[in-house]
Amino acid sequence: EERKDRTRLGNQTTRDEEPCSVAAPVDILSYSQREWRGNTPKSVLIRKGYEAVAREFEGLRRVRGDNYCALRATLFQLLAQSHRLPTWMQNCDIKMWPSELKGPEKDLIGQWRFPFGGGRAAVEQMTHYLHLLKKRVTSPSHAEARESACQQVFRGQEEEYGLLEALKFLMLRTAAGLHAAMERGEDVPEFCCLLFARDSSRCPRSLFTNHLRLVGVSGGLEQVEMFLLGYSLQQTIRVYRLYKSDSEEFVTLYPNDHARTWPTITLLTEDDRHYNVPVSSCTSGPSDRDSPPGDCSGTP
Repeated sequence: EERKDRTRLGNQTTRDEEPCSVAAPVDILSYSQREWRGNTPKSVLIRKGYEAVAREFEGLRRVRGDNYCALRATLFQLLAQSHRLPTWMQNCDIKMWPSELKGPEKDLIGQWRFPFGGGRAAVEQMTHYLHLLKKRVTSPSHAEARESACQQVFRGQEEEYGLLEALKFLMLRTAAGLHAAMERGEDVPEFCCLLFARDSSRCPRSLFTNHLRLVGVSGGLEQVEMFLLGYSLQQTIRVYRLYKSDSEEFVTLYPNDHARTWPTITLLTEDDRHYNVPVSSCTSGPSDRDSPPGDCSGTP
């Protein structure tokens, strides 16, 4: 039978029930065979995709399946394995960005809502989370330190959700710059035409109001927004789209025009809604095979 929809990868529970939002690694082929039993066309297709991914990756980390999922999986990979600083992160004035939004987007930061509240002004909160994001990305230099940092961050607490909101802010800031460039007649990445062609996101303001503000609340990132996320982080997000394993869209790059110049982080998805994290070596033992995202044990 096809994998049951009972859990959305076993991750759709409350923050209080699961202290860890990215699970310990499990063997990727064992996971595929367990979750996609049977011989229905979809099961066969998904297993085929996992078998292709297994040529490069041995393990898989399940990511909590709420509406932050794409951001969370990307943030995890950014903190766990990125070794090159984005240009924007080398800017010592990153903490000033929330107060420097200009034009129609100037007042949007005041409309930001943080999952854990905090009692501080939105500009002050966002400044804090941007500074923390920079610190988290730049501090650890070796694999063990990065693993330890990830275990501290991805526990469903204020820091994790604040960093996810910081990613949304970077997307808004990037979108504002790209939209301004478009209006000046300058060359912009191809995805901008799709992003700003939608009736719901004709400009950065409507992008925030109708899309970014809702990410994590009532919806996740759409595909065109994955391009914006990768462009904002100056990372090529390579996604194995398992349900397209028999097509040329099986591996999609977000964005696809900097693959040779930007670092690459890899995710996988079964449906373009929920994203998990592949790991290159899986050291999980028998006790880890069914560990849910609440189990933070194990190392990649």
